[in-house]
Amino acid sequence: MKKRKLLFTAMLAICLASSAQTIQQTGQGAKFQTIDSKLSGEVIFYSSDIVRILKYPTANAPEKKSFPVVKIPEKVKIAYSSPQENVLCMQTGCLTVVLDAVTGRIIYKGPQGTTLLAEKEQGTRFTPAQDAGQPTYNVSQAFTLQPDEAIYGLGQRQSNAMNHRNQQIYLCNTNTNICIPYFTSSQGYGVYWDNPGISYFSDTSAETSFTSQTGLCADYYFLYRDGSQDGVIGCLRELTGRATMFPRWALGYWQSRERYKSPDELCDVLDRYRKLKVPLDVMVQDWQYWGCDSNWNAMRFMNPRYTNRMGDPEAMRYLPNGEDPAARYDSRIKSPEEMIDYIHGHNAHLMISVWASFGPWTSQYQELDKMGGLLKFETWPPKSGAHPYDPFNPAARDLYWRYLSHLYDMGIDAWWTDSTEPDHLNPKESDFDLLTADGSFRSVHNAYPLVHNRGVYEHQRAVSSDRRVIQMTRSGYLGEQHYGTLSWSGDVASSWEVMRQQIPAGLNFTLCGIPFWNTDLAGFFSHEYNNDWKNLAYQELHVRWFQWGCFLPLMRNHCSSPMLNEIYLFGREGDWAYDVQKRFIELRYRLQPYLYSMQGDVVLNDGSMMRPLIMDFPHDRKAILLDDEYMFGPAFLVCPVTRPLYTTKDEQNRGISLVPDGGIGAASLPFEVYLPEGADWVDFWSNELMKGGVDINRDCPVSLMPLYVKAGSILPLGPEVQYSGEKAWDVLDICIYPGADGEFTLYEDEFDNYNYEQGCFSTIRFHWDEETRTLTIGQRRGEFEGMLQARDFRLTLMTPDKPSAEKPVAHPDRQVHYEGHELKIRF
Repeated sequence: MKKRKLLFTAMLAICLASSAQTIQQTGQGAKFQTIDSKLSGEVIFYSSDIVRILKYPTANAPEKKSFPVVKIPEKVKIAYSSPQENVLCMQTGCLTVVLDAVTGRIIYKGPQGTTLLAEKEQGTRFTPAQDAGQPTYNVSQAFTLQPDEAIYGLGQRQSNAMNHRNQQIYLCNTNTNICIPYFTSSQGYGVYWDNPGISYFSDTSAETSFTSQTGLCADYYFLYRDGSQDGVIGCLRELTGRATMFPRWALGYWQSRERYKSPDELCDVLDRYRKLKVPLDVMVQDWQYWGCDSNWNAMRFMNPRYTNRMGDPEAMRYLPNGEDPAARYDSRIKSPEEMIDYIHGHNAHLMISVWASFGPWTSQYQELDKMGGLLKFETWPPKSGAHPYDPFNPAARDLYWRYLSHLYDMGIDAWWTDSTEPDHLNPKESDFDLLTADGSFRSVHNAYPLVHNRGVYEHQRAVSSDRRVIQMTRSGYLGEQHYGTLSWSGDVASSWEVMRQQIPAGLNFTLCGIPFWNTDLAGFFSHEYNNDWKNLAYQELHVRWFQWGCFLPLMRNHCSSPMLNEIYLFGREGDWAYDVQKRFIELRYRLQPYLYSMQGDVVLNDGSMMRPLIMDFPHDRKAILLDDEYMFGPAFLVCPVTRPLYTTKDEQNRGISLVPDGGIGAASLPFEVYLPEGADWVDFWSNELMKGGVDINRDCPVSLMPLYVKAGSILPLGPEVQYSGEKAWDVLDICIYPGADGEFTLYEDEFDNYNYEQGCFSTIRFHWDEETRTLTIGQRRGEFEGMLQARDFRLTLMTPDKPSAEKPVAHPDRQVHYEGHELKIRF
């Protein structure tokens, strides 16, 4: 066999010797030289379903670093053939790559020989350019797509578009726009353009292309596993790193605003939630705990309000800009350490804001300046003298953690790594010529948030694996899921239009293989509502966004000053704006076993929590183009209400009720929902079974949102709690939605460490057989310290004569005692 391969390679060389083009078979694919001496390249199989294409205008490949790619090419079984002169076919079990040695054009085909994607003829282009005074190229690669093909991904866009056909996009990270040069197709493949510099994506009737301002080669990856989006995401995570687990408490409710101005203010909010019995797991401390703008991001509590030193001349120099220096406060919480202990003592956790820039008063700034580790362009806050640091410099990353470790040692639970685009005020072209440790800022710009968050993750993991790393970053890049990082949609405005935009923004972001994402519930800037939380029109927007937040990977409330957003500001029990928020926070905690199991599926099986309809209904053309519905895990069809039904605004932005006598809480108007074809659906609130493939008008009082459960779903639901770890899961409701066969795997581990990486977790598979009306609870697999050896499952068939599963089931159909062995229960 080896001799035949050698003979085949020799014959190819002889056949092509009369012309300039050559093909050399390699152990991982092939190298080629086209008839144009200025275009050479390589086909490199990283696995049977991941192939890298490298093209360059020189004789040899240039040195190149990939920031997100962690996979090392594995040994791949490739079948080579040459069906015609100058053409080489390379076939694996998943796909065929066809190389034309004359032009360098590549075509990708599926297992049945159907063309998935083709490069455009002469679609690889190199235009000489300059980058920070050095010779480089503008690099472009063009493809030809099928006319009716839909494409997704490209990060997080504020465009209202789910499908990115016929768009031109400037790929340069900014607040609210996360730029990832990757798209995935309704044909079931993905393409990652591996250039982190400032780039462009274009789709026209003539071609679909990526173009980067600077680069020495065209470098991209083609991914195709089984024709499904789950398969493509599996390839992405194999290429850029598997997702890591967040602790269970991260799936609870997060309370945040800009900003809590003292330990007392923050702890008072926590007290109010506990007194009202509104569940909560996380309090968030936003900026300026360090004090004034000149001391930006000192990573220390130096604001005299936090250190209880108002009036102390030494401390007062750090008072934030604009705050009253004559004010005095009677503080019950005397220090930051006492604040953190208080939060933990009241069964909550603390996330704190840390930035990628430093003010000139900080020790970090002084040290970074000496090592050349600052990028000296204007960043937030304006006119403060603050500058971003260079995370591409390993010494700078070490320094960042050295200062951050002070907060880690104090017991801070999670990092809000803000402004990792980074913020760039009054940008000039010369700013992009600034040199990082890995080249010009222009050439690495979009990888900045990945490298920064990776640095924090790796340093914390080096200290301890007992506490899971959580970083919430405003920007992002491919591969961040591997470093304990999620993104949020940035500082978006409070409006119905913007709320709707966030749905496709988040769905396209998660199709880039990054499973965790969220948005400021009700938006950040509330100018359109006069920053008035008592504004009726704002309250309707707030509760609808809040309902949607229950079905995001993280549920986090946040707003910009002077707006306030704590639940008790919206009224009290009996007031609709208060009741709706409390209802959906409680539902979030009811869903915790389902949510945590979804996270287990993300880590073990490369699953996705937010699932655009292209993932589960690829043959329903209407479904795959929808931009306002999605699946949340395998069970829920989520349809947020994205327009006002009960209020409007006058010319002064004051809210006006459209319901007689202001009875918003009692009114009910319809909202349009599409139930995808290919499944039957159960209304979560009424348990009514409906056929798929139809549009319906669902009565939609402000107290609920349209929410459907796929027939055959099995939901594990937890007890009523005030925080995630309050009660063990020794008694769980298992709610079965009949109408089809179904299954679900309950995942559990130690909830906050990395022992799961060593196999310390358990799974229990549930299977529902519709024909025999039998539920099988499988044998438990795996074990971990503290695992429940026995528990009770309360089993209920969710039919229209029964209450919703929103609350613990009062009268289950069956109750079984489970000790880890298989059980079969017939209904």
